Amino acid sequence: MQSDKYICVREVSGEVPNVVIVDLESPNQPSRRPIKAEAAIVNPRSMVIALKAGSLLQIFNIELRSKMKSYQIEEEVKFWKWISVNQIVLVTNNSVFHWSIEGTSEPVKVFDRHETLNNTQIIDYQVSEDRQWVSLVGITKINNRVVGKIQLYSIEKQVSQPFEGHSMVFASFKVNGATTPSTLCCVAMRNESMSKLHIVEVGGEKRGNEPKYQRTSVDIYFPQEATSDFPLSMQIGKKYGVIYLITQMGYIHVYDLESGAMIYMNRISSETIFVTTQNKSNNGIIGVNRKGQVLTITINEETVIPYIVSTLKNLDLAISLTGRANLPGAEDLFITQFNRYFEQGNYKQAAIIASNSPGQCLRTAQTINMFKQAPQQQQGPAPILQYFSVLLDKGKLNALESVELATPVVQQGRTQLIERWLKENKLECSEELGDLVRRIDTMLALSVYLRATASEKVVQCFAELGQFGKIIAYSKKFDYKPNYPMILTNLIQMNPEAVTSFVQLLLNDESGPLIDITAMMEILLRGGMIQNLTQIMLDVLKNNKEEEGPLQTRLLEINLNTAPRVADAIMAQEVFSHYDRAKIAYLCERQGLFQRALEHYEEIGDIKRCVIHTEVIPPEWLINYFERLTDEYFMQCLKEMLTANIKQSLQVVVQIAAKYTERFEIKKFVSLFENFNSFEGVYYYLGSVISQTQEEDIHYKYIQAATKIGEIQEVEHICRTSDYYNPEKVKNFLKSSNLSSHLPLIIVCDRFDFVEDLTRYLYKNSATSYIETYVQKINPNKAPQVIGTLLDLDVNEDYIKELIMSIRGLVPVNELSLILEKRNRLKILLPMLEKLIEEGDHDSMTHSALAKIYIDANRDPENFLLTNEYYDSKIVGAYCEKRDPHLAFVAYKRGKCDKELIDLTNRNSMFKHQARYLVERQDAELWKYALNPENEFRDQLVNQVTSTALPESQDADEVSVTVRAFMQADLPNELIDLLEKIMLKQTPFSENPSLQNLLILTAIKADKSRVMEYVTRLDNYDGSNIANVSIGEGLYEEAFTIFKKFEEKVSAIQVLLNNIMDMPRAVEWAELCDEADVWSTLADAQCDRGFVVEGMQSYIKANNPTKYEKVIEACFKSGEHYEELINYLQMCRRLIKEQMVETELVYAFARTERLADLEDFINSPNLAKIQLVGDRCYDERLYKAAKLLYINISNYGRLASTLVKLEDFHGAVEAARKANTTHTWKEVNHACIDFKEFRLAQIAGLHIIIQADELEELVQYYENRGHFEEVTQLLEAGLGLEQAHNGMFTTLGVLYSKYNIAKLMEHIKLYSSRINIPRLIRQTETMHQWNELCHLYVLYEEFDNSVKVMIQHPIQAWEHTKFKDIVQKVSTIENYYKSLHFYLEQHPLLVVDLLVVLTPRIDHSRVVMEMRKAQHLPLVKPYLVSVQQNNVKAVNEALNQLYIEDGEYENLQVSIDTFDNFDQIGLARALEENDLLEFRRISAYIYKRNGKFSKSVELSKKDQLYKDAMKTACASKTLEIGEQLLAFFVENELKECFGACLYMCYDIIRPDVALELAWRFNIVDFAMPFLIQTFREYSSRIEKLEDENKELKEIQQNEQNEQFDDQNELQDPNQDQYFGLGGGLNDFNENFNQFENYY
Repeated sequence: MQSDKYICVREVSGEVPNVVIVDLESPNQPSRRPIKAEAAIVNPRSMVIALKAGSLLQIFNIELRSKMKSYQIEEEVKFWKWISVNQIVLVTNNSVFHWSIEGTSEPVKVFDRHETLNNTQIIDYQVSEDRQWVSLVGITKINNRVVGKIQLYSIEKQVSQPFEGHSMVFASFKVNGATTPSTLCCVAMRNESMSKLHIVEVGGEKRGNEPKYQRTSVDIYFPQEATSDFPLSMQIGKKYGVIYLITQMGYIHVYDLESGAMIYMNRISSETIFVTTQNKSNNGIIGVNRKGQVLTITINEETVIPYIVSTLKNLDLAISLTGRANLPGAEDLFITQFNRYFEQGNYKQAAIIASNSPGQCLRTAQTINMFKQAPQQQQGPAPILQYFSVLLDKGKLNALESVELATPVVQQGRTQLIERWLKENKLECSEELGDLVRRIDTMLALSVYLRATASEKVVQCFAELGQFGKIIAYSKKFDYKPNYPMILTNLIQMNPEAVTSFVQLLLNDESGPLIDITAMMEILLRGGMIQNLTQIMLDVLKNNKEEEGPLQTRLLEINLNTAPRVADAIMAQEVFSHYDRAKIAYLCERQGLFQRALEHYEEIGDIKRCVIHTEVIPPEWLINYFERLTDEYFMQCLKEMLTANIKQSLQVVVQIAAKYTERFEIKKFVSLFENFNSFEGVYYYLGSVISQTQEEDIHYKYIQAATKIGEIQEVEHICRTSDYYNPEKVKNFLKSSNLSSHLPLIIVCDRFDFVEDLTRYLYKNSATSYIETYVQKINPNKAPQVIGTLLDLDVNEDYIKELIMSIRGLVPVNELSLILEKRNRLKILLPMLEKLIEEGDHDSMTHSALAKIYIDANRDPENFLLTNEYYDSKIVGAYCEKRDPHLAFVAYKRGKCDKELIDLTNRNSMFKHQARYLVERQDAELWKYALNPENEFRDQLVNQVTSTALPESQDADEVSVTVRAFMQADLPNELIDLLEKIMLKQTPFSENPSLQNLLILTAIKADKSRVMEYVTRLDNYDGSNIANVSIGEGLYEEAFTIFKKFEEKVSAIQVLLNNIMDMPRAVEWAELCDEADVWSTLADAQCDRGFVVEGMQSYIKANNPTKYEKVIEACFKSGEHYEELINYLQMCRRLIKEQMVETELVYAFARTERLADLEDFINSPNLAKIQLVGDRCYDERLYKAAKLLYINISNYGRLASTLVKLEDFHGAVEAARKANTTHTWKEVNHACIDFKEFRLAQIAGLHIIIQADELEELVQYYENRGHFEEVTQLLEAGLGLEQAHNGMFTTLGVLYSKYNIAKLMEHIKLYSSRINIPRLIRQTETMHQWNELCHLYVLYEEFDNSVKVMIQHPIQAWEHTKFKDIVQKVSTIENYYKSLHFYLEQHPLLVVDLLVVLTPRIDHSRVVMEMRKAQHLPLVKPYLVSVQQNNVKAVNEALNQLYIEDGEYENLQVSIDTFDNFDQIGLARALEENDLLEFRRISAYIYKRNGKFSKSVELSKKDQLYKDAMKTACASKTLEIGEQLLAFFVENELKECFGACLYMCYDIIRPDVALELAWRFNIVDFAMPFLIQTFREYSSRIEKLEDENKELKEIQQNEQNEQFDDQNELQDPNQDQYFGLGGGLNDFNENFNQFENYY
């Protein structure tokens, strides 16, 4: 066992040893492999096995079934083990090697063994964590004492140090104040003078000035009975910082690694635990003892600290261990010590105590404030910095500490520190920490929010960083609802590749689509993302729901108009079925998708219009399509297809007709094709369906159509294979068709036996070649009929002979000979037959036919019959019977034609021939036939057998068969006479034993009076068998005479006993013989007939102990004679040593109550099954004897049961304690309960309740008898047991629930981790204990049920603070709203408090709806204000409504400006008629925001809010609105407003309109500023244009000059220098002037 993962065992069973690998995670499924290696070790972590066979070392990967490495080592390996997952140590007699499984490297020598380890058994090898130190441990026996030797080796220094010790292990331990761990060497040793555990640091000089571990040595305690015990192995418990020490006698010692203090010591195994390793799953150890038991040991975290405090009284150890492993139980000690150090000003030590406090009981805000407020020391850092420094060294800070530490760091902008602490997992992330970091680094804040699961802030950060795809995961988890349409629109513009995946995430959400599907489709359609839209919608509509019909129609319509192939592919998949089929059908037909159009059309006109396009419709689909048509539509479509284009559609129509033949009559389809005069259609159609019909007319039409289109081969085929046409009709049709080939006619005539007609037809039509072909190649078997017909036609005999000779060997000779025989023309065959025989033909028909010719011709037939071995004897014999019976007998005898021969000889009185034939034949069946009583000739045959045939025979077998035949024919008298002639006279068979036996047996059967004479006179018979047959026939005296004659004495007495039934005569015969076997036989019979005593006496006379089982059984059945049985068994015991004999002797002593003899016997050496006898005595209520027997074998379990029966309860408890089995304790417990010995019952019960399977039965036993208090006391006493299990705590809780409710809640709180919460939930629910039930649901984390209980039973279970804490943890959203209704009904003033808690988890829109429905909306106004920041429409509208109702126009204005998600036009309309001016003003403002400028201006004018009207007009940027407002001011003589409007709406008022209005209404003075500004603006524009024109002219002039220079360079010298390529200088000037005038 190299680790806590695998155990490797070498198993030897049979010839081939196995290696068994047990995976401790599934121990019931071991892996067994036949491996012949002498040793094997499995890798600590993977299925890699190392094998050792002699000097060969191999490493295999079992999972990959491959060999990894192999090495032949020169020295013998004495010890090996895995020291890591990829390295093995090999210890030889002289050296230590390390062998890596990686690469191809060989073992590397590390060091040589020290001489002190010579002649020792190596038991362990250890390597330190830093792999700088190794140790080799060996043991040896000196002066009857096991001595341990250890060699410590430094890899770095390459030096060794030997010392005495039995076990050693390395540990890594971090000393207080040190930054790096120390490597500790732990050595356990025991010699004659002392037992010590030494803990020493090695390699400490490399750690510089850091604190060093102080060397520790402690005594190892060994009990007095363990004088020879010694340490065997040690393991380190890393989590707890302890040493597990296992001794050779199975004791475990647990020591503290830091102080060396012993924590615990006990014996855990009576056998040696020879191998141990660390158990990482429970921070303990796992070991295997010599019984093969796998043991696991670890520290009980719940009880170890209280044990150390209360039992060991070692407070420092308790504090140290608690700090290392964070164990419960020492909180008060830490608080006291912390306060003491803090008061002393030792802030660092106080910080250490706080950092190690169990459950972080000291790591609170109060502690931080204490360090903040602590006075600054003269030297060293501030106390708060010391505190945080210790915490960082310790590990991870909690949320409060993380924020406190990060605050000054953020203020200094040192984000690298925050990043480093996060990477090192030093900070606990929270939303508060994220908010703090977000001020300086959004990405870093996002990391914090992610770790803290602050969903809202995470989504905000993702939005800021543009990571839209990551928003959904958090929105789903935390019910956050972003503006997905806007996000999608932006994503199309910024990252179109991500649109599809993002939309799919939105639509495939578990709670439903996060975006409206129709809106999404329009967004993607406007963005031109048709392909993406199609892909997304196919996934959305994959479930094909009825309500999705419009979406399906829209999707198909889009693709049919833009990508018809895509639409076709979609419809091909048949994923949609609820769209507008008529609309889609029309679009499909328009796009040329006729197949899809047919799939959707229902009217016959539409169908006929599309179905004729067979060139573009797949034939397979079109064929299947017709299945859906009605019968009427079906035939109409077929006619339409043939009418439109018969050449194009014929093949498809044929296939359709073939497939739907079962639906319509075949004749109907045939008529269809015939109406179009299409024999080709008839042929192809019937060719596909002909096998499905048996109608003669159809088959005839098929033959007719095939003939018409010249498919002669098919005509041949159908004529050959079809059984359903009228052969006469077809024959006549073929005759009249005058085909070029007569083969179809030949086939029909051959099949239906029209051979004669065929022969006549062919002969008359001079087609003799077809006749020859027919008989030679097609059917030679019909040649006899052809020959017969030709003979009848008086065809030339020479032609017939030639024809016969051409088919010799093919024609059936028998039939041909019969036909010729009828016509008396048999001689025609003679040439052919002789030719065949000459060619070596051995066919029987050939030779039989030749024999007939010889017989008729009298050509020495008898010689032929005797010498020819090939003819058929039956045929020839039958042929000869009327001609010559003798020849027939010869033929039948030669062929062994038995029955024919018998019939022949009977008819012709040839009995002597028959008798001789039967004797020679030796056939039992033939004899049976001949000697049949119904045979009238039997007597004549018997006379010939007895007088002639048998006396002539000298063959014993012939005699034997004949005699047996007489016996089987039931002719005993004739047989006896026959045998007497043979046996009682001097014949060769007189002394034949078989015949003597037969004679006696026949006499026994036929004439019993002769038996005694025969058995007396004859001597050579089988006496034993004859005697047994005589017994079977009731001839007992004859049988006794035979046994007596042959001296079979035992058989003789058996006849007297079993058949003659004469017991006195049998006793007389036994005394006469005086043989043991005879006495034994007599004894058997006496015992069988109930004479048990006499039988035992006979056995004693016979000295026969072998039948003791029979005697014992006889005594057992009678229930008596045990005194006599004792004498018999004592005789048997002297002669044989059998366990059953001695066992029954013990039982006989017990049965006769000879207890003294019984005790003497069982105390002496014996083979008796004491246990078995004891059980029998116990069952038969012989309790005193049973007690003696159970004491003798130390069966304390059965002894306890016996003492219970004897009502010795104290003794029963002691016996049960020794037996220590659950069954025994149960029996004693139940007995004590029944006799109300409750103290003793509790002692027994404590041993039962620790067995979880027995607990319920025991409790029920108490409860059924009404002992409720006693069973409760029993379980209370059992809680303190070390073996206490969860079932005990749970059952006690159930009992409290039933009988003592006052203790239930306290019990639940104290032992919440030990009880089975589901069971207690069911119990408290049954008992209606709602408060306890609610608490149990919380413990079980079923917060939904806990909330339901408080809602349903508020009086008993509800408490506001607890409800708020629990409701936040429920998983069912509906419970939030149930809680809301509950508070509205029961505690309405606390609703807001509840909603504040539920804010992150509830749907604010639904809350508003629920409040509206309950008419309590004003009650939750504070809640609405707090959640308005989410900009939810329902919240905004509800809050706006409340502001209106309360007249809070300022708040309404703020709400409208800040949160725009509400029905703005609706609100504006509602405010138009409000009584308050400010609300009407807000209405105008809303109209303005929504572009309703005219409406806004009208409202402002109505309320004389002229400034607002001017602002609105200006914002509209519309000339009409501005000028209308200006006209309004003029008409209403609002001169000041006129002037102000000109100023504010300057950009949208035309100067002429303003000047006209001013002039008309005589208010030019008010318009003058506007006009002045207008003139100024126009002047500035003109000046700007002039400047730009001037600059442009200069640029153009420069360009023209450069062009003119270039033209001069290209001009010919002889031409005018003022004319160039452009037409001369005059044209240039003219163009330039026009250009200048244009500008």
